[in-house]
Amino acid sequence: MTPVELSRTVLHAVRRAVDEGELAVAVLPERVVVAPPGPGGCGDYATNVALQLARPVGQPAPAVAELLRTRLLRADGISDVVVTGPGFLNISLDGGADARLVRDILRAGPRYGHSDTLAGQTVELHAAHDARAVVLMDAVARVLRSQGARPRLTCAGPPEDAWVRILGVPSDIPSDIPAGTGTGTGTGTDAPLRPVPAPADPTPLGRDAARWALLHPAPHDRPHIGDSRSEQHLAQRETNPLFRVRYAHARTRALLRNAADLGFTPEPGPLTPEGDGPLTSEGDGPLTSEGDGPVTVDGDAQGLIQLLADHPRVLAATAAHRAPDRLARHLVAVADALAPLLPSVLPLGDEKPSAAHRARLALAEAAGTVLAGGLSLLGIDAPEHL
Repeated sequence: MTPVELSRTVLHAVRRAVDEGELAVAVLPERVVVAPPGPGGCGDYATNVALQLARPVGQPAPAVAELLRTRLLRADGISDVVVTGPGFLNISLDGGADARLVRDILRAGPRYGHSDTLAGQTVELHAAHDARAVVLMDAVARVLRSQGARPRLTCAGPPEDAWVRILGVPSDIPSDIPAGTGTGTGTGTDAPLRPVPAPADPTPLGRDAARWALLHPAPHDRPHIGDSRSEQHLAQRETNPLFRVRYAHARTRALLRNAADLGFTPEPGPLTPEGDGPLTSEGDGPLTSEGDGPVTVDGDAQGLIQLLADHPRVLAATAAHRAPDRLARHLVAVADALAPLLPSVLPLGDEKPSAAHRARLALAEAAGTVLAGGLSLLGIDAPEHL
């Protein structure tokens, strides 16, 4: 169950409570925010919807929370609901929910997170005649299309030939066409895209590094191009976030090839053998039950799973705010959360592939799928070998 689906489930419980007379409120919330629990919380996600409803319904927040708790416990995919603090609902998802999420990602492929939320809307985007502005507009258009919108691009001047050849921006962007002249239902007009320009020509970096250098910083931040940190965009080391993202994706592809050589394939399921506690790993060493400063496979996997579940929301927010930097930062977070899991995917020594190995391989493949799909929306290649 993704955060979006859980939000809908909680909202459905609120509506049913109102329809059946258990809660009396004139205006229902349009959406319910769910997020990882804060201090003192528990479970997978928490929501403050009971606190929001308490005053309108004239009941104490804990009472509203307890009423909603009873309803949520009947919902598919939810294993437990705990009320904490002044009335927070802390929700634990069914153990099978993780496997369903991985299966959904693998079924959707790079299109995981795409939706038709903006279907029928024509969004007009206009960029200044500047390399960063045009690359930003191109990335925003890609994400808008992933959400069902029809972006219409214009520019203050024709794109430079190098921008088309090297940076991969469309060659057919009309120039000097005022925004607001598009046709179609639901037409929306944006303010011109005017990010802080790159201080130097980005094309010497090549397409992938240049686009990342222009898109990873927020539009109001100055990109590091042409200064002493420019070369970091090409460096194949951990200090380069683009390298970490592409390396993580390449590792997932290598794991799939190695697993095939060993005769097993990915299959979503429990990440640890049934009856065993969380397995741990010291760096790239073998999994053990205990150790000094170990990495917990189950614990790290939960952080990764939450990031994968959040991917549809990130794409929607990137489209809404015209901010590809949100997607870029999300991909870095996914790559960093994936890294501790990788050493535990393949069996070691004489160990035979188990259901847990197949499940970890499926989770790694799902993470790689999200990374590849996200990079594609930014106009950046996701190589299988790096």
